[in-house]
Amino acid sequence: MLKPNPPASSAAQPDVGTPMSVKIRQRLAAARKRYHSNDNIADFLEPGDLEALLDEVEIKMQGVLDSLVIDTDNDHNTGNTARRVAKMYINEVFRGRYVTSPTVTEFPNAEHLNELMIVGPITVRSACSHHFCPVIGKIWIGVLPNEHTNVIGLSKYARLAEWVMGRPQIQEEAVVQLADLIQVKTQPDGLAIVMEATHFCMAWRGVKDMDSRMINSVMRGAFLKDPNLRREFLSLIPQKD
Repeated sequence: MLKPNPPASSAAQPDVGTPMSVKIRQRLAAARKRYHSNDNIADFLEPGDLEALLDEVEIKMQGVLDSLVIDTDNDHNTGNTARRVAKMYINEVFRGRYVTSPTVTEFPNAEHLNELMIVGPITVRSACSHHFCPVIGKIWIGVLPNEHTNVIGLSKYARLAEWVMGRPQIQEEAVVQLADLIQVKTQPDGLAIVMEATHFCMAWRGVKDMDSRMINSVMRGAFLKDPNLRREFLSLIPQKD
């Protein structure tokens, strides 16, 4: 006589009811990996995780709207706002946290190019880590290749910049992250990056100064050692009025 299968124990389904964000944090903690706002955590996501995370963010965002005393049940403008905001953060504005680095095809420097190359301005968009307000600006990238440098397509610089900026960022840290990434990908003799951006945390709130910009730079290798090269790079960047 066949015996009925015993009921599944709760121990066999330890993840039931556990929020997706908790599961992801547990994986990160087990691997002793940092997960700050501008860190990429794609290596710790499994198929289906982002969809579940989006659902969770939607629920939490609905709680924010409720706490702001917005009647989303009867307000035709905000009835689906929680879902729209969750999709915006996960799939667009902060996408750089949740997807792997863009594929970059690298070619050998067959012609032994060794002259300064500048790419820009590349338009970039991010959000400040402090207030989640927009940061919108432009980036210029200077590369001094050598015979061993990997050559990548011009559009790939824009894709790498978009990936790094697609997270809550602080401009000073974002430029360093981008420089580290390009340095690893291309191995040039020199690398220089200049970023200029408007921060809406200053224009939209606080002092509400609409004209302020932040400009910062990172210089690596030959750009640090050779003031003439640095001067040439900076002189070739179009000056704003």
